[in-house]
Amino acid sequence: MEDLSVSARAHRVAMNNRRNCAIGGVNDVLSFDIHEILLETEQGMLMIKGDELHVSRLTLEKGEVDIDGRIDSLTYSDAGAGSRKGESLLTRLFR
Repeated sequence: MEDLSVSARAHRVAMNNRRNCAIGGVNDVLSFDIHEILLETEQGMLMIKGDELHVSRLTLEKGEVDIDGRIDSLTYSDAGAGSRKGESLLTRLFR
């Protein structure tokens, strides 16, 4: 059996017709609703915006997330860069 540590996961994004998206290298799902999904990935924070968004499959052990819905944007934010003690994650993300 293969032992994959969290830091050894490769980050990947595969999208089909802006309706389905498979994402690998996901460490955590921080929040989600029908208009926005916020993921912590190996490459930083990933914000997915759209309409009728739905997390159809979530496997944090493997670091995989599948998303359905109309995807309008994927935005990365480097959560580690410029972070200050005492600042919340959302404060750093929306600077």
